[in-house]
Amino acid sequence: MKRAHKALALIAVAAAACGPATVTQVPTPASAAPEVVQAPAPVQPEVADSLAVLASGSEIAAGDTAQEEADSAADQAALSALDELELESLDKNAGQVRSVMVPAVSGAEVAGEASGMFAAPRGGTASVASPTYDIDVETFASHGRVQAYMDYFLGPARDRFGIWLGRMARYEGMARNRFREQGIPEDMVYLGLIESGFSTGAVSWAKAVGMWQFMAGTGRLYGLTVDQWVDERRDPFKATDAAARLLSDLNAEFGSWYLAAAAYNAGSGRVSRGLRRLAKSDADSLVDNMFFRLSDKRYLKRETRDYVPKLIAAALIAKEPARYGFDSLPILHPLVYDEVSVGAQTGLDVIARLSDTTTAALLELNPQYFRGVTPPKAVIVRVPRGTGTSVAQRWAGLPANERVTVIDHRIARGETISQIAKRYRVDASLIMAANPRLKPRALRVGARITIPVSPVARAKLAASRPRPRQVPKAKTVATASGRWHVVRYGESLWVIAQRYRVRISDLRVWNDLTAKEVLKPGTRLLVARPAAGAADIPAESSLP
Repeated sequence: MKRAHKALALIAVAAAACGPATVTQVPTPASAAPEVVQAPAPVQPEVADSLAVLASGSEIAAGDTAQEEADSAADQAALSALDELELESLDKNAGQVRSVMVPAVSGAEVAGEASGMFAAPRGGTASVASPTYDIDVETFASHGRVQAYMDYFLGPARDRFGIWLGRMARYEGMARNRFREQGIPEDMVYLGLIESGFSTGAVSWAKAVGMWQFMAGTGRLYGLTVDQWVDERRDPFKATDAAARLLSDLNAEFGSWYLAAAAYNAGSGRVSRGLRRLAKSDADSLVDNMFFRLSDKRYLKRETRDYVPKLIAAALIAKEPARYGFDSLPILHPLVYDEVSVGAQTGLDVIARLSDTTTAALLELNPQYFRGVTPPKAVIVRVPRGTGTSVAQRWAGLPANERVTVIDHRIARGETISQIAKRYRVDASLIMAANPRLKPRALRVGARITIPVSPVARAKLAASRPRPRQVPKAKTVATASGRWHVVRYGESLWVIAQRYRVRISDLRVWNDLTAKEVLKPGTRLLVARPAAGAADIPAESSLP
């Protein structure tokens, strides 16, 4: 699988939960009452108050749209710089360490302490204060490339790395559990830091998506749905399961978690070709050390040569954040949820209303429905803990025409489906799916079509539309002998006659207008028949 991180963009700050609390089946109108089934996964006690967090919407990580865009740009800059960090001097001499002045512990200091950090005391037993790892961090902690990336995380990227550590708190427990179930070292969870900063909405320049940065083809290969309605690469739970299976397969192929990580980034073919190029004498080397041999001989592309050093550097800091000055992290706590089976296409804003929470909270729990609407088939939707049964009942009683947030569009002359799709920022295929009888090559002028849009797209659309020019409202001036109308821009005698239910010929007679005369904005017209015998109709110039 080809991996890349350049130009990462955040679509929405990730949300997660430790596990489903209940599964609620939403009945169709003809079905029986909803059935609640207890899920086998245990609920962790420290997240029992997550319902209040979701219901209030107080823990929406990105805040308003402007804040989300600023946060996305900052993530993009930090991750792009992480990929483009030049370490050519380290290729020549891996023992050299580039030191950067930072407020806490620098990479150079760690290099000097590395041997003592993992060394056993004189008594012969390991220090209880020392962190433990289930990947080989000890052997490579003082490697030059590892130290350079520690300098980066603790220096230029310090602020963003702190945010990533805060996000990681939301997913780490879930990811460690699922990695452990697959027999994967739990500390491989730190790949999420260097892949996406634990953002479920991250999108790379190569179109890798989600927290674990799956390409579409690889995601489908490992059971993720990727189509016009659903992108499960954004689902932190299903994507983590898929990442665990992929890492397990790669480790079975190469016999090394570091080589598996390299293959996760660059593809197994590139790693296999690099291994074949190594001298036979290297065959007896430590397996994990094979990665560094490939890297030193430049048998891997630059991004992949730095992939494992990034992982080790991230692990060293993330295991002991306080030691490196990360004392007050913006922690995003794990959330629990109920799962509701929704049998027909429904907007997440509608489900949010049914569950008494915010649309942003539903989008955080269901980032896979990236359009803000479920597909036109039965799917599972996560809702705040404790609301599953009530949402099921409310949804069953909701009229079908109130389940999807749509825009009613009237086709104008010369419009095409692609133009309409671009205007509303949706795919043309979505418009076709919402209007099955629509013939794209024979659009009828004036016909109305349904445009399904997400709440996010609708908000951005409204913000991007230019404000209409303020036109003064029509004024009608009452007089003793009739009524007067002030002509607005664009009005004709026909429009004015229709408004006041009079004939055009009468308007001409009452106002002494010729058939060729053009109305000018601001002109006052008599629009009601003068009283019989009235001779005191005020002149236009005398009107107020």
